[in-house]
Amino acid sequence: MSSNKPAFVLIHGAWHAGHSWHKLVPLLREAGYKVHAPSLPGAGKNAQSPDAFDQQPFDPMPFSTEPSPNAVVTQDERTAAIVDLVRQASEGGTRKVVLVGHSMGGVTISPVAEAVPELLHAVVYLTAFMLAPGLPAIAVIQDAKMAQALVPQLFMADPEQVGALRINVASGDPAYLQVLKSAFYEDVDDAEFGAFIKSLHCDEPVSVAVTPSPVTAAKFGTVPRHYIRCLEDRAITADGQNMMIESMDSAIGGKTMVHDLKSSHSAFLSQPEALAEILRGISG
Repeated sequence: MSSNKPAFVLIHGAWHAGHSWHKLVPLLREAGYKVHAPSLPGAGKNAQSPDAFDQQPFDPMPFSTEPSPNAVVTQDERTAAIVDLVRQASEGGTRKVVLVGHSMGGVTISPVAEAVPELLHAVVYLTAFMLAPGLPAIAVIQDAKMAQALVPQLFMADPEQVGALRINVASGDPAYLQVLKSAFYEDVDDAEFGAFIKSLHCDEPVSVAVTPSPVTAAKFGTVPRHYIRCLEDRAITADGQNMMIESMDSAIGGKTMVHDLKSSHSAFLSQPEALAEILRGISG
């Protein structure tokens, strides 16, 4: 692998894990890049589920009220884990890093870019929460420009009560599964969708959604930033994506470089080749 090429660090979104990038990772590695795709604290193999999730037959009542064992995970914990990984990927500062976040992964890559801007070649938001200073993700989720987003229809519990954004990734209800598919994977075929959701976890720590963005112009603002808009996204609407781009540019200064994909929320599954091409271009 060329020592002149940046390394990629790929950060998944809510309810997902490092496995989510399994189509994209080999495309980047084949092009000569080093790639890291971790599962965040509280995600994938690091996630914990409520007992009610595994009970058979499934009972939605206890599932809707049982406190989440995943609620103890904090955004600071996630940020620290990825700062450490970026330092490792930079090989002592000799290799720059392209830091990519999908969806709720944007909540993590922003404070990482604030912490170690000198190690980054670019920060890339793939239809992700790119939050202006002081703004938490929940403020965007509740904004009128996100009114058509489907994700709130999937919530199975009061987040304040259970400490998590809880969805039922093992649902047997065809109507619920259709909303799940439409929200995240509209342009993924049914067989792949059915196999992929088995890798999801049910509880996303609510603290992540309410943590204000710590970015500043002096640090975060020095890193070239890119936003990949997924134009057919029904999880983070196109209007919501544009609102965040405009808000960040106004608050931080400079201009977010925008790239478009005509895809659903999960372009890493439905259009990995097109996504890889954009990322290779960003890498320079």
